[in-house]
Amino acid sequence: MSIFTLVEDSSRRIHVQVARQIARKILSGELKENQKLPSEMDLCEIFGVSRTALRESTKLLSAKGLIESKPKVGTRIKPRTQWHFLDPQLLYWIQDLEDTKPFLSQFLGLRKAIDPEACALAASNATVEQRKELSILFQKMTIAANGFDYQEWTTNDHLFHQTIFLSTGNQFYIPFANILSTIFKQFIDHSAEGGRFCLEEHKAIYDAIMSGNANQARIASQALLDDENQKLSRVELAIA
Repeated sequence: MSIFTLVEDSSRRIHVQVARQIARKILSGELKENQKLPSEMDLCEIFGVSRTALRESTKLLSAKGLIESKPKVGTRIKPRTQWHFLDPQLLYWIQDLEDTKPFLSQFLGLRKAIDPEACALAASNATVEQRKELSILFQKMTIAANGFDYQEWTTNDHLFHQTIFLSTGNQFYIPFANILSTIFKQFIDHSAEGGRFCLEEHKAIYDAIMSGNANQARIASQALLDDENQKLSRVELAIA
């Protein structure tokens, strides 16, 4: 199976390197759902690794819902519906793909479902310290937008949205914000391309949260995530 390459010496553990290669082929669609992987012996030869390292790799991939191994049957790719898309390491591997836009487009769909309510909760529950933090971040975003500084915008926009999640007062939003921090940054990188920072839309969210207006915060978040503001929503979805 020539789609894989020998694993080179690296600071990254060998079994993680192997798992990453296989995961990328699965996530990209090069390896199809229900497709069988080569035998354990063949994979060891392909990657140039020991059986122990390979078994550690398959354990890692199994834990993320990507593959399933059965004695005397072999290892097959599990259906996409069973993949653990919110696993931090899996999100990291998604970023390795040549074309991440389909995943990011679906991530926008997820944001449309959760961000408006997070903003509404933050408007009601944010502490004085959290409101101060949002104020500092929004000031930095304004400076970055006016100076067309994409790097500063990306950094502070990420922190702005993360702070909103942390200000909801809902404990289930907190790990969600932490888990998605990596893909948030990737999403914001793509959204900012082309010169539009959506500063006014962010200001509407900021103003609503600072004034404690939950309904207006929800509306402002919906406006930010509107299809006209987020070009990734126009990417043709490649995953169902």
